[in-house]
Amino acid sequence: MTGPIMDTAAVTAAIREVADTEILPKFRALADDEIIEKRPGDVVTVADRLAEQALTRIFRAANPDCLVVGEEGIYADPAPLKALPGAELAWVIDPIDGTRNFASGSPDFAVMVAEVRSGVTTRGWIWQPMHHRMYVAELGSGVRLNDEPVAARPVPEQLVGALHGRYGHPRPGVPEHVSLVRLAGCCGVDYPNVVEGRRAFLGYWSMHPWDHLPGALMVTETGGRVATADGRTYAAGVTGRYLLAAGSPDIWELAAGLAKDQFSR
Repeated sequence: MTGPIMDTAAVTAAIREVADTEILPKFRALADDEIIEKRPGDVVTVADRLAEQALTRIFRAANPDCLVVGEEGIYADPAPLKALPGAELAWVIDPIDGTRNFASGSPDFAVMVAEVRSGVTTRGWIWQPMHHRMYVAELGSGVRLNDEPVAARPVPEQLVGALHGRYGHPRPGVPEHVSLVRLAGCCGVDYPNVVEGRRAFLGYWSMHPWDHLPGALMVTETGGRVATADGRTYAAGVTGRYLLAAGSPDIWELAAGLAKDQFSR
């Protein structure tokens, strides 16, 4: 690998800078032709594309041989996604997670980045610019929020979870101590909710690495579990029909039982 790998502070600063220059000027200021439907129900904005290009330039300037897997770039060329599990150094970028929220003027969007080395997620960043919350995880070193360690969370008596397509309480087959709510429409909001104890578990149909690698590292660094419905630990290259993230292994088992009707269809 050419050159030293960017340190955590440098990546954090780059994410903030790109958000300030490429994303925030477009928040609640997008023209109609700056919101593009890539396919039915899936939108992208000019801010997504500009932010991904800017972060890609920064990472490649530091390490010209690195692999960059960006959500928008993969739609044009899927080859980097296939190369991700075996890459010596890869940067996985979701320039605006929660694009639909962003485009509609909701503050619940995030910039997400993961560093992956030989298939292992070693660092992750989630920046919520409108909420001024920067989450950073390093493998084996826990999670920090705005440079302060995230404290251990007690298990609440009432568990609040979010499973794709299921919400409302009470529901048949759901214990009284469990409430189901909607996903936030942004993994960069959902995963921090688990890390800080506002959600006990999450369930998703999609397993795109840009959506899940940063948050999955944060959940596991705080004692949780992220795995496919058939029990495979989530990592670069892992695919399946349903993904579950939970604040503890016991809660993961509970969530898997509740979600069975989702992933067994």
